[in-house]
Amino acid sequence: MADFMGLMKQATQLKAKMEEMQAELDQVTVEGISGGGMVKVTLSAKGDMKGVRIDDSLLKASEKEIVEDLVVAAHADARRKAEALLAEKMQGLTGGLPIPPGLKLF
Repeated sequence: MADFMGLMKQATQLKAKMEEMQAELDQVTVEGISGGGMVKVTLSAKGDMKGVRIDDSLLKASEKEIVEDLVVAAHADARRKAEALLAEKMQGLTGGLPIPPGLKLF
């Protein structure tokens, strides 16, 4: 029984450390640049798109904000679909066993 209690304590500590790391990753951002700096994308370290900048020379200035918003929305849509696909594949790997809510394996 002592081994089980020790294992549970370790699992709780690991969970706390993972939650702490996840919170840190929300605060870190990275910037991707393409087209010689004409397009810039800002993501959180977890992969969430925070923003996009497109040089005016690439499009009509009057539509710039619309295009930027559409790129962010498309990224969010693709990310949701990827997460759903990954969850489906994980369910297949775990033999249909439910994964506890909030448990992030990836």
